[in-house]
Amino acid sequence: MKVAIIHDWLVNSGGGEKCLEVLCELFPHADLYTLVYNPGRIASRRITSMNVKTSFIQNLPFAKSKYRYFLPFFPAAVEQFDLREYDLVLSFSHCVAKGAITSPGTCHICYCCTPMRYAWDMYHDYFNENNSSLFKRIVTAHFMKYLRMWDVSSVNRVDYFLTLSGYISDKIKKYYNREAQVMHPGVDTDFYTPQGNSKPENPSNYFLIVSRLVTQKRIGLAVEAFNRLGLPLVIIGTGPDQGALKKMAAANITFLGWQPDEVLREYYRDCKAFLLLNEEDFGITPLEAQSCGKPVIAYGKGGALETVINGVTGTFFHSQTVESLVETIKDFNPSLFDGKIIRAQAMKFNVKDFKLRLWQAIMDRYNGFYNLSKDSAKIAASSSID
Repeated sequence: MKVAIIHDWLVNSGGGEKCLEVLCELFPHADLYTLVYNPGRIASRRITSMNVKTSFIQNLPFAKSKYRYFLPFFPAAVEQFDLREYDLVLSFSHCVAKGAITSPGTCHICYCCTPMRYAWDMYHDYFNENNSSLFKRIVTAHFMKYLRMWDVSSVNRVDYFLTLSGYISDKIKKYYNREAQVMHPGVDTDFYTPQGNSKPENPSNYFLIVSRLVTQKRIGLAVEAFNRLGLPLVIIGTGPDQGALKKMAAANITFLGWQPDEVLREYYRDCKAFLLLNEEDFGITPLEAQSCGKPVIAYGKGGALETVINGVTGTFFHSQTVESLVETIKDFNPSLFDGKIIRAQAMKFNVKDFKLRLWQAIMDRYNGFYNLSKDSAKIAASSSID
């Protein structure tokens, strides 16, 4: 079986890349296609060991860091991948990967992280009219209309949809009118454990954020809240908003940049609680924290509702305002949470089970596709004889 995996871009490491790593482990001899690739920013050896093939965007100026500016070219770039020789194409899509063109005899399965946010439900978050000129708003609106049309039309190129949460399954139904089986991603519960030098029942005084520092992650919300509270906050991650966030942060907020998994694990183990501030599609980092026995304070929408149990493994704040977050943190009492119960919740999402379920789902659809193709060929042959 000749297999291709398609990912939108590979320029940093995050939750999406951890899911992609599972696909690469299941199909280590597959070719991996992506629009832009920056191997120096990818922590996974499994991903970097793959045979990676890039699009023409890879050769455009500053593509590795400014790839978002080339969004108008993304549909054309993914359509230029020549996938005719493959039996199975697995697209891991949150932007345009699902729009790759395959042969009629190729089974195309899409693991959809989300319909592209900036074209649909988060359009006004990404393209804030208050920060744009009239000309820019007109041009953006015209292009996004085209992008939405392309996004919907390319849905028919996918034979089967899988997705990472019920929250995203509902979006796929709304925007694409397609059904998608929910396959919750897995967390490495063998690596993220409560054991270590720190005692889970006696955590340090700091709260923890692990995230890319981009506007939609709402890190600024936490910075403003902790400026008021004066409590210690540790932020791990990098991104284009890092400079602006540091300027607005008080001395009680520490930015550590990117950290290797071994260091990250120690911060999970030693924190008072983990913070999730935005409406996540699913959210791997809250599960990593729970796997280390630590409670989560999360915005009460999106994927967090499927992984965090309110009052048992964490607590929710229900308005993305500084006041709501401040009040939730003031009321938070870590002694009310049991680290063993919290870890037991994370164990339901362990990566070994995810691999097995994902493999079975892919093989069931692959075999079903080719059985259907054979049946169609028999019917066609029978009709031509008649």
